[in-house]
Amino acid sequence: SYYLKESKGSRRWLLFLEGGWYCFNRENCDTRYDTMRRLMSSREWPATRVGTGILSSQPEENPHWWNANMVFIPYCSSDVWSGASSKSEKNEYAFMGALIIQEVIKELVGKGLSTAKVLLLAGSSAGGTGVLLNVDRVAEQLEEMGYQGIQVRGLADSGWFLDNKQYRRTDCIDTITCAPTEAIRRGIRYWNGLVPERCKLQFKEGEEWNCFFGYKIYPTLRCPVFVVQWLFDEAQLTVDNVHLTGQPVQEGQWLYIQNLGRELRNTLKDVTASFAPACLSHEIITRNHWTDIQVKGTSLPRALHCWDRSLHESNKNGKAPLKGCPIHLIDSCPWPHCNPSCPTIRDQFTGQEMNVIQFLMHMGFDVQKMAQQQGLEPSKLLGMLSSGN
Repeated sequence: SYYLKESKGSRRWLLFLEGGWYCFNRENCDTRYDTMRRLMSSREWPATRVGTGILSSQPEENPHWWNANMVFIPYCSSDVWSGASSKSEKNEYAFMGALIIQEVIKELVGKGLSTAKVLLLAGSSAGGTGVLLNVDRVAEQLEEMGYQGIQVRGLADSGWFLDNKQYRRTDCIDTITCAPTEAIRRGIRYWNGLVPERCKLQFKEGEEWNCFFGYKIYPTLRCPVFVVQWLFDEAQLTVDNVHLTGQPVQEGQWLYIQNLGRELRNTLKDVTASFAPACLSHEIITRNHWTDIQVKGTSLPRALHCWDRSLHESNKNGKAPLKGCPIHLIDSCPWPHCNPSCPTIRDQFTGQEMNVIQFLMHMGFDVQKMAQQQGLEPSKLLGMLSSGN
């Protein structure tokens, strides 16, 4: 099942893959079925949905894509859009994420996709990882159907996870506590998950889980992909067992969080088109505030517009990047919310909004000590923090 908003005059198509974690064994899939039914079955889906962020048809909320044909594919396969197994004797659940995408493409061809110029496969969270896993397959599918003229591209939001060491190692009990590599390793077997052939060839048999991690699959992709990733992604911190619960953060956690930002920044340095703000958040492209966040003075819609233009230009003559239209945007400041355009933070318990300084204090950030380390007066450091320098 999917939702479609046609835009008859447009030859641009945006297909969005919804996110929402995953489950990787009978027990946690049963729990998911009991507690998050809409992510397991289409029975209770509404008849219509309103597009927000990059799916909005309002130019002020969505300056460059508002007029495209929009397709929203809800996530009911729980397999990071990778599965290809039907319900069987031994498995009560069917995992068909990869097949769902193929079926939707087949059907859309009859609804105008056949004359498209650009197809942007976008997704957030598990849907963002789904983009990395499926974008080349979608391009191949359309080529095989005889539509070589459609430029297929990917936009992966908050789906670029690291297979790093957890802050505290825990046993793999459920989706939240299980280390990402172990969860995916179990998941692939349970879902009969597919990974792209070119990535699979890079790893030994049984090591296909590597292809679920952005920095490992990205170099093998043929289609251009734009990566949007918070440097301090809340879902990444959750699977790494850093829980920001309103207690001041211990020094070990604080160093771990800063190091996570550094590691993530490193994995993005060779990604041609990227937007990585130093914020603590998760998902952005379907949020209505997605136009407000900036990295080095450039907003995400603007960066995506520059990327569109650069792909259009390079198709013509392979010129150097466009002046004043950057597409590789990564914050260099070192801690969460050191970028003043970050979304508002709320205290998880009281729901109250906090400014950067309140947030850092709340995290147990020691202004005196930090100022000393940086060789600054505490008041000067506070001034810099609140202006985001």
